Amino acid sequence: MERREQFSGLAALKKPDDFFHPGISVDCVVLGFHEGILKILLSRYEGFDAWMLPGSFVFKDEDVDAAAHRILKERTGLDNIFLRQYYLFGDAHRNLTLKKESKQSFKDVYGIDIDENHWFYRRFMTVGYYALVDFTQVQLSEGYEGETIEWKELNSQLNFYFDHEKLVQKAIETIRQQSGYIPIGKELLPEKFTMPELRTIYETIMGRSLDRRNFQKKALSFGYIEKLDETKKGGAHKAPILYRFNPEKYKQAQDVGMVALGL
Repeated sequence: MERREQFSGLAALKKPDDFFHPGISVDCVVLGFHEGILKILLSRYEGFDAWMLPGSFVFKDEDVDAAAHRILKERTGLDNIFLRQYYLFGDAHRNLTLKKESKQSFKDVYGIDIDENHWFYRRFMTVGYYALVDFTQVQLSEGYEGETIEWKELNSQLNFYFDHEKLVQKAIETIRQQSGYIPIGKELLPEKFTMPELRTIYETIMGRSLDRRNFQKKALSFGYIEKLDETKKGGAHKAPILYRFNPEKYKQAQDVGMVALGL
Protein backbone atom coordinates (compact mmCIF):
# COMPACT_ATOMS: atom_id res chain seq x y z
CA MET A 1 0.00 0.00 0.00
CA GLU A 2 1.32 3.43 -0.91
CA ARG A 3 2.25 5.80 1.88
CA ARG A 4 -0.14 8.68 2.39
CA GLU A 5 2.68 11.22 1.97
CA GLN A 6 2.65 10.26 -1.71
CA PHE A 7 -0.92 11.53 -1.96
CA SER A 8 -0.17 14.84 -0.25
CA GLY A 9 0.87 18.27 -1.47
CA LEU A 10 0.67 19.00 -5.18
CA ALA A 11 1.21 15.31 -5.89
CA ALA A 12 -2.39 14.84 -4.76
CA LEU A 13 -3.54 16.58 -7.93
CA LYS A 14 -2.35 13.56 -9.90
CA LYS A 15 -4.80 11.33 -8.03
CA PRO A 16 -8.50 10.84 -8.73
CA ASP A 17 -11.05 12.36 -6.39
CA ASP A 18 -12.02 9.06 -4.77
CA PHE A 19 -9.07 9.39 -2.36
CA PHE A 20 -10.26 12.62 -0.73
CA HIS A 21 -13.30 14.00 0.99
CA PRO A 22 -14.91 16.31 -1.56
CA GLY A 23 -14.55 20.01 -0.89
CA ILE A 24 -12.57 19.86 2.39
CA SER A 25 -8.97 20.84 3.06
CA VAL A 26 -6.98 21.69 6.19
CA ASP A 27 -4.51 24.57 6.69
CA CYS A 28 -2.38 25.09 9.79
CA VAL A 29 -0.94 28.27 11.32
CA VAL A 30 2.11 26.99 13.20
CA LEU A 31 3.83 29.40 15.61
CA GLY A 32 7.19 29.02 17.32
CA PHE A 33 9.33 31.35 19.46
CA HIS A 34 13.05 31.66 18.72
CA GLU A 35 15.68 34.21 19.76
CA GLY A 36 13.08 36.67 20.95
CA ILE A 37 10.96 36.48 17.81
CA LEU A 38 7.59 34.84 17.21
CA LYS A 39 7.84 32.89 13.96
CA ILE A 40 5.43 31.17 11.60
CA LEU A 41 6.05 27.98 9.64
CA LEU A 42 5.43 28.40 5.91
CA SER A 43 6.03 26.49 2.71
CA ARG A 44 6.55 27.38 -0.92
CA TYR A 45 6.38 25.21 -4.02
CA GLU A 46 8.67 25.38 -7.03
CA GLY A 47 7.02 27.52 -9.67
CA PHE A 48 5.11 29.65 -7.14
CA ASP A 49 6.35 32.94 -5.68
CA ALA A 50 3.95 33.05 -2.73
CA TRP A 51 4.27 31.44 0.69
CA MET A 52 1.49 29.19 1.94
CA LEU A 53 0.44 27.49 5.16
CA PRO A 54 1.18 23.81 5.74
CA GLY A 55 -1.94 22.06 4.54
CA SER A 56 -3.45 19.15 2.70
CA PHE A 57 -6.66 17.53 1.55
CA VAL A 58 -8.58 15.23 3.89
CA PHE A 59 -8.76 11.52 3.11
CA LYS A 60 -12.22 10.00 2.93
CA ASP A 61 -11.60 7.70 5.89
CA GLU A 62 -9.83 10.36 8.00
CA ASP A 63 -11.10 12.60 10.80
CA VAL A 64 -10.42 16.28 10.13
CA ASP A 65 -8.48 16.61 13.41
CA ALA A 66 -6.43 13.57 12.42
CA ALA A 67 -5.65 15.22 9.08
CA ALA A 68 -4.30 18.30 10.87
CA HIS A 69 -2.09 16.16 13.13
CA ARG A 70 -0.87 14.18 10.09
CA ILE A 71 0.03 17.36 8.21
CA LEU A 72 2.05 18.71 11.12
CA LYS A 73 3.72 15.39 11.88
CA GLU A 74 4.88 15.21 8.25
CA ARG A 75 6.28 18.76 8.35
CA THR A 76 7.63 19.08 11.94
CA GLY A 77 8.27 15.54 13.13
CA LEU A 78 6.21 16.24 16.28
CA ASP A 79 3.42 14.04 17.61
CA ASN A 80 2.06 15.85 20.65
CA ILE A 81 1.27 19.31 19.34
CA PHE A 82 -0.90 21.97 20.96
CA LEU A 83 -3.48 22.25 18.19
CA ARG A 84 -6.78 24.11 18.08
CA GLN A 85 -9.38 24.38 15.32
CA TYR A 86 -10.28 28.05 15.02
CA TYR A 87 -12.35 28.77 11.89
CA LEU A 88 -14.01 27.36 8.79
CA PHE A 89 -13.22 29.36 5.66
CA GLY A 90 -16.15 28.68 3.40
CA ASP A 91 -16.60 31.56 0.97
CA ALA A 92 -18.40 30.21 -2.07
CA HIS A 93 -15.72 31.35 -4.54
CA ARG A 94 -12.67 31.45 -2.27
CA ASN A 95 -10.28 29.53 -4.51
CA LEU A 96 -11.75 29.29 -8.00
CA THR A 97 -9.84 32.26 -9.42
CA LEU A 98 -6.49 31.18 -8.03
CA LYS A 99 -6.81 27.67 -9.40
CA LYS A 100 -7.28 29.04 -12.88
CA GLU A 101 -4.27 31.34 -12.48
CA SER A 102 -2.14 28.42 -11.21
CA LYS A 103 -3.06 26.07 -14.04
CA GLN A 104 0.02 26.83 -16.16
CA SER A 105 2.42 26.43 -13.22
CA PHE A 106 0.96 23.02 -12.43
CA LYS A 107 1.57 21.94 -16.01
CA ASP A 108 5.00 23.51 -16.57
CA VAL A 109 6.63 22.48 -13.29
CA TYR A 110 4.80 19.32 -12.25
CA GLY A 111 3.37 18.00 -15.49
CA ILE A 112 -0.15 18.13 -14.08
CA ASP A 113 -2.61 19.09 -16.79
CA ILE A 114 -5.73 20.39 -15.05
CA ASP A 115 -8.83 20.97 -17.11
CA GLU A 116 -12.17 22.41 -16.09
CA ASN A 117 -13.45 18.95 -15.09
CA HIS A 118 -10.62 18.23 -12.65
CA TRP A 119 -11.77 17.78 -9.02
CA PHE A 120 -9.42 20.56 -7.92
CA TYR A 121 -11.66 23.09 -9.65
CA ARG A 122 -14.58 22.27 -7.39
CA ARG A 123 -15.43 24.45 -4.41
CA PHE A 124 -13.13 23.86 -1.42
CA MET A 125 -13.70 24.92 2.15
CA THR A 126 -10.68 24.84 4.43
CA VAL A 127 -10.63 24.17 8.17
CA GLY A 128 -8.17 26.45 9.94
CA TYR A 129 -6.05 25.22 12.85
CA TYR A 130 -3.43 27.01 14.88
CA ALA A 131 -0.57 25.20 16.59
CA LEU A 132 1.92 26.39 19.22
CA VAL A 133 5.22 24.47 19.23
CA ASP A 134 8.59 24.44 20.94
CA PHE A 135 10.87 25.74 18.19
CA THR A 136 13.84 23.71 19.47
CA GLN A 137 11.93 20.43 19.18
CA VAL A 138 10.83 20.88 15.56
CA GLN A 139 12.66 18.83 12.95
CA LEU A 140 11.63 20.27 9.61
CA SER A 141 11.12 17.72 6.87
CA GLU A 142 12.13 18.22 3.26
CA GLY A 143 8.44 18.59 2.52
CA TYR A 144 6.40 17.15 -0.30
CA GLU A 145 7.44 17.05 -3.93
CA GLY A 146 8.81 20.47 -4.93
CA GLU A 147 8.11 21.98 -1.48
CA THR A 148 10.43 24.17 0.63
CA ILE A 149 9.59 24.62 4.33
CA GLU A 150 10.96 27.54 6.36
CA TRP A 151 10.37 29.57 9.51
CA LYS A 152 9.54 33.23 8.86
CA GLU A 153 9.14 36.14 11.27
CA LEU A 154 5.43 36.52 11.95
CA ASN A 155 5.36 40.29 11.44
CA SER A 156 7.54 40.37 8.33
CA GLN A 157 6.15 41.47 4.98
CA LEU A 158 5.44 38.27 3.05
CA ASN A 159 3.75 37.45 -0.21
CA PHE A 160 1.06 34.92 0.70
CA TYR A 161 -0.61 32.37 -1.54
CA PHE A 162 -4.23 33.28 -2.27
CA ASP A 163 -6.17 33.95 0.96
CA HIS A 164 -3.61 32.48 3.35
CA GLU A 165 -2.80 35.91 4.79
CA LYS A 166 -6.46 36.10 5.81
CA LEU A 167 -6.13 32.70 7.47
CA VAL A 168 -3.09 33.91 9.44
CA GLN A 169 -4.79 37.13 10.50
CA LYS A 170 -7.86 35.24 11.70
CA ALA A 171 -5.69 32.85 13.72
CA ILE A 172 -3.85 35.73 15.43
CA GLU A 173 -7.15 37.48 16.07
CA THR A 174 -8.49 34.30 17.69
CA ILE A 175 -5.39 33.82 19.88
CA ARG A 176 -5.55 37.51 20.84
CA GLN A 177 -9.16 37.13 21.97
CA GLN A 178 -8.44 33.94 23.87
CA SER A 179 -5.28 35.27 25.55
CA GLY A 180 -7.39 37.35 27.92
CA TYR A 181 -8.84 34.29 29.61
CA ILE A 182 -6.65 31.35 28.52
CA PRO A 183 -2.90 31.42 29.25
CA ILE A 184 -0.39 31.19 26.41
CA GLY A 185 3.35 30.66 26.43
CA LYS A 186 4.00 27.21 27.86
CA GLU A 187 3.94 25.55 24.45
CA LEU A 188 6.21 28.22 22.93
CA LEU A 189 8.84 28.77 25.62
CA PRO A 190 11.53 26.52 27.09
CA GLU A 191 11.02 25.09 30.56
CA LYS A 192 12.82 28.10 32.08
CA PHE A 193 12.21 31.51 30.56
CA THR A 194 12.48 35.22 31.29
CA MET A 195 9.61 37.65 31.78
CA PRO A 196 10.72 39.73 28.75
CA GLU A 197 10.44 36.61 26.58
CA LEU A 198 6.88 35.98 27.75
CA ARG A 199 6.00 39.66 27.31
CA THR A 200 7.38 39.63 23.75
CA ILE A 201 4.97 36.82 22.85
CA TYR A 202 2.02 38.78 24.21
CA GLU A 203 3.17 41.98 22.52
CA THR A 204 3.44 40.23 19.18
CA ILE A 205 -0.02 38.70 19.53
CA MET A 206 -1.56 41.95 20.80
CA GLY A 207 0.21 44.03 18.16
CA ARG A 208 1.43 46.68 20.59
CA SER A 209 3.89 47.36 23.41
CA LEU A 210 2.97 46.46 26.99
CA ASP A 211 4.14 48.15 30.17
CA ARG A 212 6.88 46.00 31.67
CA ARG A 213 5.94 46.30 35.36
CA ASN A 214 2.21 46.10 34.82
CA PHE A 215 2.55 43.01 32.63
CA GLN A 216 4.76 41.19 35.15
CA LYS A 217 2.41 42.01 38.03
CA LYS A 218 -0.63 40.68 36.17
CA ALA A 219 1.14 37.63 34.78
CA LEU A 220 2.29 36.56 38.26
CA SER A 221 -1.07 37.27 39.88
CA PHE A 222 -2.71 34.14 38.42
CA GLY A 223 -0.37 31.77 40.24
CA TYR A 224 0.68 29.51 37.36
CA ILE A 225 4.09 31.20 36.88
CA GLU A 226 6.80 30.51 39.45
CA LYS A 227 9.86 32.67 40.06
CA LEU A 228 13.13 30.73 40.27
CA ASP A 229 16.31 31.43 42.20
CA GLU A 230 18.18 31.44 38.91
CA THR A 231 19.19 33.96 36.28
CA LYS A 232 19.77 33.60 32.57
CA LYS A 233 23.46 33.48 31.76
CA GLY A 234 25.36 34.78 28.77
CA GLY A 235 23.74 38.18 28.23
CA ALA A 236 25.63 41.43 27.82
CA HIS A 237 23.51 43.18 30.44
CA LYS A 238 22.32 42.27 33.92
CA ALA A 239 21.20 38.66 33.90
CA PRO A 240 17.37 38.48 33.99
CA ILE A 241 15.53 36.29 36.48
CA LEU A 242 14.19 32.97 35.23
CA TYR A 243 10.63 31.71 35.65
CA ARG A 244 8.75 28.52 34.89
CA PHE A 245 5.13 27.46 34.50
CA ASN A 246 3.51 25.32 37.17
CA PRO A 247 2.07 22.50 35.00
CA GLU A 248 -0.95 21.73 37.20
CA LYS A 249 -1.99 25.35 37.69
CA TYR A 250 -1.35 26.18 34.04
CA LYS A 251 -3.56 23.31 32.91
CA GLN A 252 -6.26 24.37 35.34
CA ALA A 253 -6.15 27.90 33.91
CA GLN A 254 -6.46 26.47 30.39
CA ASP A 255 -9.36 24.23 31.37
CA VAL A 256 -11.47 26.62 33.44
CA GLY A 257 -10.14 29.98 32.28
CA MET A 258 -8.88 32.95 34.25
CA VAL A 259 -9.84 36.54 34.89
CA ALA A 260 -9.03 38.66 31.84
CA LEU A 261 -5.51 40.08 31.84
CA GLY A 262 -6.81 43.45 30.72
CA LEU A 263 -3.78 44.03 28.52
